[in-house]
Amino acid sequence: MPGERPELYEVLDERFRTGRCTAGDSKLEVLHEGCRWAEGPLYVPAGRYLLWSDIPNDRLLRWDETTGKVGVFRSPAGYPNGNTLDGEGRLITCEQGNRRVTRTEHDGSVTVIADRFRGKRLNSPNDAVVRSDGSVWFSDPDFGIASDYEGHRAESEIGACNVYRVDPGSGEVRLVADGFSGPNGLVFSPDERRLYVSDSRANHIRVFDVDGERGTLSGGEVFAACRIGTFDNIRFDDAGRLWAAALDGGVHCYDPDGTLLGRLLVPDVVANIRFGGARRNRLFIAADTALYSLVMSVTGTPPLPARRP
Repeated sequence: MPGERPELYEVLDERFRTGRCTAGDSKLEVLHEGCRWAEGPLYVPAGRYLLWSDIPNDRLLRWDETTGKVGVFRSPAGYPNGNTLDGEGRLITCEQGNRRVTRTEHDGSVTVIADRFRGKRLNSPNDAVVRSDGSVWFSDPDFGIASDYEGHRAESEIGACNVYRVDPGSGEVRLVADGFSGPNGLVFSPDERRLYVSDSRANHIRVFDVDGERGTLSGGEVFAACRIGTFDNIRFDDAGRLWAAALDGGVHCYDPDGTLLGRLLVPDVVANIRFGGARRNRLFIAADTALYSLVMSVTGTPPLPARRP
């Protein structure tokens, strides 16, 4: 069994060790270098490839798991950030530059699923998750309109940074949570009863109770505050632990009770993470200009079940 290396795994609570979070690879694997700012990794099981965003270069990149080759998937791409799959295996992308959330159909065409709220343009959608009922939930900070680096400088028409839900039937864009400084990563708990949202400017993660029938949220208490680094996106493993990209703080791992168990000490600034691979035990890490991976002894949550027509 590979031994742990203190320069990669930092144990802050013994449960990080006893939960076998440190028993995977002893070093990171570099899959690609040469991005300007990497975010939004998404593993696509059907094709055994990974997509990720190189935001300032306005492109989506593709890494082939079978060959290790990297190529351009889409360019221009609307200064893309977060990516996910819906229940039919279609790509959902937050396009900061175009200020919209899109769906790539199986034939390659692109459908806009959200670009306005009550007639006003969105700020710059950042991250999206899809619930098993087909609804799309996304964060909308102003990061992409703050400058021309990751989008296009502009004034916010909405005047706030919120989280929204797109109804799977009507396509209505509904405000579900507000009061954020910079809402960023979001993820449902494995049972979909809770939604976790990181606020990068407030530097904490809030947790909301989900009413699936009404498509609404309640609560919003702070689950964890970042002590080292700055929170970006977040993901769950199948043991209920929450993993958080924390920029120069590496990757944090939280117990379901909110205790910080340990960290992965990544040499670059970690923007986004995603579990993938054939067994969902490969952690893909978009960090600064590079894409890393780490085969772990923990497993990410399974993908959405396929929706029936």
